[in-house]
Amino acid sequence: MKKQYIKPFVWGMVVGSMALLIVGFSTGWVVTSGSAEATAKVMAADAVLARLAPIAVAQFMQDPNRKERLKELKEVDSWKRGDFVRERGWATMPGEEKADSQVAREAADRLIKVEL
Repeated sequence: MKKQYIKPFVWGMVVGSMALLIVGFSTGWVVTSGSAEATAKVMAADAVLARLAPIAVAQFMQDPNRKERLKELKEVDSWKRGDFVRERGWATMPGEEKADSQVAREAADRLIKVEL
């Protein structure tokens, strides 16, 4: 390679690599460890919630007065429904001492859609 072509070649490589980095990070092709960890935590929390909410609904279904309780739940303000479910113990998982508030909220959302 001739000496006169080296400088433009190096500048082309620098500009091209910078453009590749910008495109890679902005489109999500390249992910930092911090963003990957944050995404993994959100996915894990969603997966746990998806597994525990049906258990809470099943515990509600075992309540002998479920029809009356469902009417009461539907009458409660939407922002208090999670507390209602948690107070009744439906969101308390077997082996646990207290209920998770997110599980209670998700169970309340699912129970509102239940037709008895």
